[in-house]
Amino acid sequence: MNLDLQHKTALVCGSTQGIGKAAALELAKLGANILLLARDEVKLKSTLAELDSSRGQKHAYLSADFGQTAELEKKLAEFLKDKPVEILVNNTGGPAAGPVNTATLEEFRVAFNMHLICNHILVTAVKDKMIAAGYGRIINVISTSVKQPLPNLGVSNTIRGAVANWSKTLANELGQFNITVNNVLPGATNTIRLKSIIETKAQKTGEAYDAILKHMADESPMKRIAEPEEVANVIAFLASPAASYVNGVNVPVDGGRTKSL
Repeated sequence: MNLDLQHKTALVCGSTQGIGKAAALELAKLGANILLLARDEVKLKSTLAELDSSRGQKHAYLSADFGQTAELEKKLAEFLKDKPVEILVNNTGGPAAGPVNTATLEEFRVAFNMHLICNHILVTAVKDKMIAAGYGRIINVISTSVKQPLPNLGVSNTIRGAVANWSKTLANELGQFNITVNNVLPGATNTIRLKSIIETKAQKTGEAYDAILKHMADESPMKRIAEPEEVANVIAFLASPAASYVNGVNVPVDGGRTKSL
């Protein structure tokens, strides 16, 4: 099975922590040049130093804020003008928890820009390069909520569903150019976001942090939450030549928690 990514370049978003960082590290191990994209320049430099370069890979980073879409578009154009990109990993921290019926219009606007609009800006910036290379992998890290809405994540459920349908439409349009577009759907994963969700719930309900974490773990048939590296492994496969005919699908990485197929 061909998992070799040497001479390929991967742009990985949200790549200084959690799933994004794990994906960047794994893609580098497979030989890819990595372009890190996140806000915190200190963390970007730290992650850059951790990337495997044993096969002559050339890595770089871009500091940009997804909350500033016009600035992101401008920075990407400058950063990528002399860089080919064959792999794009769209990965952004999720919206704050809360029920949908009390969500404000501003919460929806912010989430829509941070996820769908920024994802589209990124695809627009790299798709012509992928077409020219005859190789493209667009991988969107979303949520199992696109199959089964999750309690108390109203805005997230809504926006993730929009991204999933945008992704499927892209897959239909770009497949002819040997570009695949797929979604990875993590379940409960050991990330800063999960810790934040648990802490917020603990503060609101008075329930102990460890009890909430155990309940989340028990929702999976495997009775544990995922590590970021386990999600990154699926991302890496979808980025590889081995996944050449996997296109337009949602791949849950949740230990079997999602009730639907």
